[in-house]
Amino acid sequence: MGQVGKQTWQFQNDIFVHSTGTAVGPIEAKGPLGHCFDIKYDDLHCGQKNWELAERQLMEDSINVCLEKVNLKYEDIDIFLAGDLLNQNVIANYVARGNQIPFLCMFSACSTSMETLAVGASLIEGGFASKVLAAVSSHNATAERQFRSPTEYGGQKPPTANFTVTGAGAILIGKDKNSVKITAATIGRVVDYGISNPYDMGSAMAPAAADTIINHFRDLKRTPKDYDLILTGDLSSVGAPILRKMLSDEGFPVHSNYNDCGLMVYHSDQNVFAGGSGCACSAVVTYGHIIDLIKAGALKRVLVVATGALLSPMMIQQKETIPTIAHGVVFERVE
Repeated sequence: MGQVGKQTWQFQNDIFVHSTGTAVGPIEAKGPLGHCFDIKYDDLHCGQKNWELAERQLMEDSINVCLEKVNLKYEDIDIFLAGDLLNQNVIANYVARGNQIPFLCMFSACSTSMETLAVGASLIEGGFASKVLAAVSSHNATAERQFRSPTEYGGQKPPTANFTVTGAGAILIGKDKNSVKITAATIGRVVDYGISNPYDMGSAMAPAAADTIINHFRDLKRTPKDYDLILTGDLSSVGAPILRKMLSDEGFPVHSNYNDCGLMVYHSDQNVFAGGSGCACSAVVTYGHIIDLIKAGALKRVLVVATGALLSPMMIQQKETIPTIAHGVVFERVE
């Protein structure tokens, strides 16, 4: 692995995507990408007795279908990297308790999908693993209960609020040649522009996305034109325009080759406020849709930048602002 600039890792060895798995809730299943997901539930409980067990079911489902696609079992995997949004990463920890794969628990809020993938790729690059499984999850009701108000409370939200995606995504990467490979990763810095409103995550996270993307371009001496698609995770209708302007101001304008997972996962007429967020937002869109487009040759090189608000309800009550971060991973088609 070669470090390029201050923040980017450029992988010297080929690291391939072997398979992916996705599981989603009912609202996501009715969205424009519903046909792309492996498992779809018609109720938020996912057959379980509480929200947290439902989210655990989603992560387990995404992992199981990911491994089933390549006829592998838990014992075939060298290391498991996973995270979620709940305190102490309870979803990932309990899933790891069940599968008994050597486990590194990770947290980077909604950017955990690309954080786990970047670290997993670096472990393969360094010779510490041959097969790495990465997974993340989120659930609208578990996130609301922890970070804002329980859904049963029925509190009103402003149009700037994001809607946490109910779902989970898993990805298996390794050394065996396949049609999609991971070629680089840019590790984000914590950025805080002074936003303190937990109902405006798009404005809070856009500067972190801009910082990571700009430094990615500078480190690799690339421009937006070098990518068929630049995809952010959770900025939605509020943060995406802010990001566009920040990139343009720095001399990196993006046009039709930019999109945001939070805008892709739902229809515009679904009642999701500004759009999607949550660990699963970037994961289900990337693992359920984008990887397939790369496999099919519709996309050749894609930069996925998952964005995370490192939000603590306690710190918000103490009048702190919201630090944010974004991590990027480059996927490329193998000809």
